[in-house]
Amino acid sequence: MYIKALENEVPHWDYPEYNKGEEVALFIPCFMDQFFPSAGIATTRLLEEQGVPLVFPDEQTCCGQPAFNSGYWEEARKVMDKFAKVFWPYKWIVTPSSACAAMCRVFFNEAAPDSLAASVGQRVYEISEFLVNVLHVTDVGAYFPARVGMHIGCHGRRELGMADAAMTLLKNIRGVRYAPIPNVEECCGFGGTFSVKMAGTSLAMGRKKIECIRQSGAQIIVTTDMSCAMHFGGMMRHDPTLKKMAIVHLTELLLQRRRY
Repeated sequence: MYIKALENEVPHWDYPEYNKGEEVALFIPCFMDQFFPSAGIATTRLLEEQGVPLVFPDEQTCCGQPAFNSGYWEEARKVMDKFAKVFWPYKWIVTPSSACAAMCRVFFNEAAPDSLAASVGQRVYEISEFLVNVLHVTDVGAYFPARVGMHIGCHGRRELGMADAAMTLLKNIRGVRYAPIPNVEECCGFGGTFSVKMAGTSLAMGRKKIECIRQSGAQIIVTTDMSCAMHFGGMMRHDPTLKKMAIVHLTELLLQRRRY
């Protein structure tokens, strides 16, 4: 799978054909395993509903993104090598994290061109792009009557180009009234270790993001990357007008079912 072209900084990918019955390996990033396990569970259930055989390689760890983003590429390559050895037997690897999927599919090749990790990384897909662009599923029969805002992280939007897939799934949820977040393409300020090393700038960007969320009038925020939600969600919990607003992974909303 290769990037064919760039238009307005959004990549376009050639997606391989999925043959019914092919096994899919679940990649549940370390931060999601520890803090947002419901997103991993929802991803599993959605794929099971589509009849996809699943396997969870229990030796998986981190994809190496924290070290890579901090400039420790040699250390990152060691983690990438571990990832590659665990996942190399699988043609399809699916994750609920657009940031980690981008790390694997885009930045493995940047850190270690022509390596096993770079090759394996090309098989990693974020769940919404896998559903829409590989399985060609755009409507899972979900029902959720509410005003919903969508946050798609920078890696998913700019490196994977999966925003359209996620929006397609959201807008096909019956009952959803889409509440656009102003300046939705702007970064929330998380950036992994950036939020630690450049805390002042990160917080300023986060404050701008939650003000845009407030202006959207959304009752609930869905995202394709809970790492962003750790940042702006934490800030929202300190805001009296936003602290009760739920932030959930898109897969969790897709599990809500018809009630008629």
